[in-house]
Amino acid sequence: MVTDTVRRYGNAPFKVAVIHGGPGAPGSIAPVAREISSDRGVLEPIQTADSLDGQVEELRIQLETYADLPVALIGHSWGAMLSYIFAARNPEFVSKIIMIGSAVYEKRYADGIQETRLSRLDEAEREEARALLGSLSDPGAQGEDEIMARVGHLLGKTDAYDPLDLPPDTEALECEHDVNVKVWGDAKVLRESGELLEMGKRIRCPVVAIHGDHDPHPAEGVRKPLSAVLRDFRFYLLANCGHEPWIEKQARDEFFEILRRELHD
Repeated sequence: MVTDTVRRYGNAPFKVAVIHGGPGAPGSIAPVAREISSDRGVLEPIQTADSLDGQVEELRIQLETYADLPVALIGHSWGAMLSYIFAARNPEFVSKIIMIGSAVYEKRYADGIQETRLSRLDEAEREEARALLGSLSDPGAQGEDEIMARVGHLLGKTDAYDPLDLPPDTEALECEHDVNVKVWGDAKVLRESGELLEMGKRIRCPVVAIHGDHDPHPAEGVRKPLSAVLRDFRFYLLANCGHEPWIEKQARDEFFEILRRELHD
């Protein structure tokens, strides 16, 4: 259990917040917060609620308590979608959304993501991943958090294009399988009903998406749907880049250049 649910980087005012992925992968975007905090204050809220509505309300309280509103939200993967939903419901809190490797906004783009990832593993890893994923779908399974962490490790290898040789990540907290299942289940209902896209019409601030061309989440599943509903939307596609641009040898510099430029606009 996380006791301090907001990490702070740099100095006040805190007008930027990074929103982690998962759901249930707290701490995963800490490297981005640390990198951009040299000239600004950055918050890293940790989401612990086990429902979508709960995470939106939790984030509202965290920002209301610690941020200098309105803030720029930098969301990665699920965190990008959470930032989008949050801004639709709380437009006065958000000055800009920057999505990194966002989840997709229509179901038809999501159907092949898992198979794309599995196809990039060797045979032994693919068999292990399928077995672990099967365990996670078993209601009687034990040790789901550890299984989810191992799946994340295997599939994370397939998400990268040309990653830096980095030391083990010591900032990510424990994976939370129960949070992942419940929150993502809520989000899928919104996506499949079409309500998720309708929310975009209520977003007042500029939205920027940064996506890698090797990301298994198809770029068109972000660009096309959001272009149709957002009033102010820009999309950057990074070459030779996977799901986490900050770890990519060939894309990291361009990624942070875009990120800093968008934060200064």
